[in-house]
Amino acid sequence: MNQQSEVIRECVRVLASDGSICWQVGNYVDGGEIAPLDTLLYPVFKSLGLKLRNRIVWRFEHGLHCSRRFSGRYETIMWFTKSDNHVFHLDAVRVPQKYPNKKYFKGPKAGEYSCNPLGKNPGDVWDIPNVKHNHVEKTNHPCQFPVELIERLVLALTNLGDWIIDPFMGAGTTAIAALIHKRRAAGAEIVEEYLREAKDRIRKAEKGELKIRPMDRPVYDPSVPYRSRPMTIDLCQQLLFDAKGSYRLNGS
Repeated sequence: MNQQSEVIRECVRVLASDGSICWQVGNYVDGGEIAPLDTLLYPVFKSLGLKLRNRIVWRFEHGLHCSRRFSGRYETIMWFTKSDNHVFHLDAVRVPQKYPNKKYFKGPKAGEYSCNPLGKNPGDVWDIPNVKHNHVEKTNHPCQFPVELIERLVLALTNLGDWIIDPFMGAGTTAIAALIHKRRAAGAEIVEEYLREAKDRIRKAEKGELKIRPMDRPVYDPSVPYRSRPMTIDLCQQLLFDAKGSYRLNGS
């Protein structure tokens, strides 16, 4: 806690007046008992005058399977700002509407679409796959963020050309998300192995050679696997074949 508090104070010191701090933590587990780290760190941010805008729950499917308690499948991101005049670009991170064709059924707008044509607010519970052994972005880092998790924060909370700092750089995911969206990045990492990995991934990202999971790809659902696969000629042919087969079956 002391080390985290010291780093947080330095981050607040260099934070722009319209900037944001996003602090991602999970639960500390000791002897089967958990301690929610965000609740322990919240007073540190408040003591420095920051305002909590959202407590984002990052939900994922894979992880350690517990036998004496429910398996942990989420972590949290606390989003703080220094002032009320903070950068926030909602349109940049909207997600598809659940009912895109919904219309007003009465009143002066009857018949008009009732939802935003750009999509809906993604809310504060984000379903984004975590980086496990078969993830396209997997490195040797044990707690690696998926790029798409950071991309949403970068696009919503910063402007083009802004500086984004990660005091725990790890495998370089924050810098990668910043650079591919035309921001500038800086960070710190003390583990030489992770530093080498981060530099290699950043170089590949700058050249457009780094493999990452696209932001707009749905979470994999084995019952409808084609929804979470890139649309290719082979996949189109397979879907057409399946559709024709289904039609013949229904018509028999």
